[in-house]
Amino acid sequence: MTGEIVELLKKLTPRDMNERVVTKYAKRLNLTLLKMLRKVSWRIMIQRMPREVARFAHSRFGELRISEEKYENLLNEADEHYPKYLNSITTLSNS
Repeated sequence: MTGEIVELLKKLTPRDMNERVVTKYAKRLNLTLLKMLRKVSWRIMIQRMPREVARFAHSRFGELRISEEKYENLLNEADEHYPKYLNSITTLSNS
């Protein structure tokens, strides 16, 4: 989530929100839970980009064994593959 979106959400929410409040709200309205969105995001991501790049983009740094040089390479690859992932999300959300 970008910083701009976070700031927009802070302006729109009447009070401090945390994961517990959001989860409770989602359960009450029978919405998809955040943890499920993360799992779906991961599955789509590994279909659209190499697994190492997906780990990097999904902030799974504990699973990565990389040097500084490889880190910069992953950053460039993530920049290249991320639009494909976003297009997949957009396509799924529109269907």
